[in-house]
Amino acid sequence: MKIALLTNGIYPYVIGGMQKHSYYLAKYLAKNSIYVTVYHYLSNTEHTGLQKLFSDEEYQYIQLITVDFPKLKKIPGHYLIACYLYSKNIFNAIDNINSFDFIYIQGFSGWKLLQAHKNGLNTPPIGVNFHGLEMFQKSLTLREKFERFMFRPFVINNLNSADICLSLGGNLSNIIYSIGINSNKINQIANGIENTWISPIVKPIYRPIKFLFVGRYERRKGIEELYIVINKLLPEFEFEFNFVGSIPEYLQIKSPRVTYWGLIKDVEKLQSIFQQCDVLVCPSHSEGMPTVILEAMASGLAVIATDVGAVSEMVSEQNGWLISPGSTHQLREALINAIHASDEELTNKKIKSQSIVREHFTWDKVIKKTIATIESVI
Repeated sequence: MKIALLTNGIYPYVIGGMQKHSYYLAKYLAKNSIYVTVYHYLSNTEHTGLQKLFSDEEYQYIQLITVDFPKLKKIPGHYLIACYLYSKNIFNAIDNINSFDFIYIQGFSGWKLLQAHKNGLNTPPIGVNFHGLEMFQKSLTLREKFERFMFRPFVINNLNSADICLSLGGNLSNIIYSIGINSNKINQIANGIENTWISPIVKPIYRPIKFLFVGRYERRKGIEELYIVINKLLPEFEFEFNFVGSIPEYLQIKSPRVTYWGLIKDVEKLQSIFQQCDVLVCPSHSEGMPTVILEAMASGLAVIATDVGAVSEMVSEQNGWLISPGSTHQLREALINAIHASDEELTNKKIKSQSIVREHFTWDKVIKKTIATIESVI
């Protein structure tokens, strides 16, 4: 089987959830002896040795084709225009489209191809994955609301033009259905994580309990609500909080019980920090299916997270606390419940996190469902 993967970058050369998903998707298709041609761009043209991302065995099945992503002046709608022009560059870079058995599109990367497909171009079956569909989730500012509103008709058009729509699950499948996509076209396939993330043992509970937040200081991530709650709880309860990510010093909470690790790119160091904590806190206002939650669960952490995107596919009362986005009251209650939880209760949640990952979210499992879905439409 031969698959074309159209994406707006490959991790780690382009950072983002979609790019990381593209990397592992290509890797695990190749591991299953499926030929995959990846059309992508590099954020830095000095990057060389892309083949080093894959083993020699994997690379026998992978072809990487670099495509230019247009750089436009920042005017209203410039990113949408750039996405369309990038999709045209990909369309022009595909020599023989019918040499493939299936085309997997990430985001807007196949916009031009889907347009041609809708207008009668003979192509293999096409699937498109818009991941977090943030443009249909809650907006926090008028500017953000306007920007997301601009994206909606084009996302709907792309989804309607594809043969199948790939969803990470949870609320994301509901969003796709609610915007008028036939339920028969929606195929739910979760995000994944490598087995190497699964800790050999679940560490004992740390006392005082240790919380962890991973991400940028970004409004969408719910960090402002988290700061409000932490500052109120620090004088009342014994706990420690760890932050991983780019957070400017002037925005950091000044307390000996709050630690800022900065941006961590080294996987082993990141795993070590995860394993030193008990509970991941992910209070986002909008998300897709955050890899960081899977990484935390695989590391043996319980999780406090908001019910956005596909988060409910990973988090429940069995392994943590699922709360409403934007609610400082529910976030406070969840943190207090975690602080007051007995060692037995918290250990059970941590163990359950790992078992959920093993059963449903390793890339070995995810790729089998992906291949089965593709085979069902070709």
